[in-house]
Amino acid sequence: MRATTTSSSAIHPSAPIPVQGPPLGDGVRVTLGETGLRVFPIMLGGAEFGWHVDADASQEILDAYRELGGNAVYTSDGYASGRSEHIIGQWAHSRGIRDEVVLGVRVGNHPDNPGLGPVNLIRAVEASLTRLRTDRIDVLYLDATTDTITPLEDVLATVEWLVESGKVRAVGGYGFSAPQLVEARILASAGYPRLTVLDVPYNVLSRGAFEGDTRLVATAQGIAVTPSRALAHGYLSGRHRSRAQVGASVRGIQLAANMNRRGARTLRALDAVGAELGVPTAAVAVAWLLAQRGVTAPVVNAFTVAHVRDIVPAVGVRLSRVQLAEIARAAD
Repeated sequence: MRATTTSSSAIHPSAPIPVQGPPLGDGVRVTLGETGLRVFPIMLGGAEFGWHVDADASQEILDAYRELGGNAVYTSDGYASGRSEHIIGQWAHSRGIRDEVVLGVRVGNHPDNPGLGPVNLIRAVEASLTRLRTDRIDVLYLDATTDTITPLEDVLATVEWLVESGKVRAVGGYGFSAPQLVEARILASAGYPRLTVLDVPYNVLSRGAFEGDTRLVATAQGIAVTPSRALAHGYLSGRHRSRAQVGASVRGIQLAANMNRRGARTLRALDAVGAELGVPTAAVAVAWLLAQRGVTAPVVNAFTVAHVRDIVPAVGVRLSRVQLAEIARAAD
């Protein structure tokens, strides 16, 4: 169950607008399923680091997130071919804060070590550890979408060695279907490491991958869900509302995919709730996710410090049933 927070009238001096409840969530922590790790209810994603955001700007974003109470960072060996990991590792090392940060790393997508086969998996973890300048990964997310050949038993046998050697603390999955989650739990009952965290692309505009059997199985198993694409590639932040604003880049195409009547209707609903509560549109979109059964800490990518200040107030927002229903209905 997600931790509740107490009200406060204090407003962070750099916050763009007032918020209800604790304005920026400083010190708020929730338990990440059965991992025993305590994390901020929003994980900062590093998908843009080393790609659209250079190293200096990335470290400013990481600093802002930490100053506002954040302690959980999510990256992948496939983000900018590992440059995201390098930036995050340099940041944690230079600040001397590695022990204060929970690192979630998705593997299987680097061109040098693709998939989850035993050899590539070990090489991928070792390479990530080197780029991150650390001796362990707190949550290793296995990307099931990159490997349809290696049996899950073989994957978990390799992970068992990684856990026993101290290189991995907890095991998560990305793109696991409900049947795969069931198989993983059966293997765990035979002694293999238990999959305790799940990343699934999920937001108010994209609900099919999680709602249904996947959520039922994950909830029944006590798996902590850390959904990525929380803002639908940035569209639900409300900062990009027309095709003329986004261009023809990869990200522009991703944003444009939601620029239709349904998307516009959803943004209007988020805007209305945001205006009512005095919080940014992005915070309302993340608060909607935090209110969903099974969700522990959404993964949100940020492009600027301003984006961080937009999303963190979601921790202090409690949407009413009416507001939740209005948002969901607009997205139907």
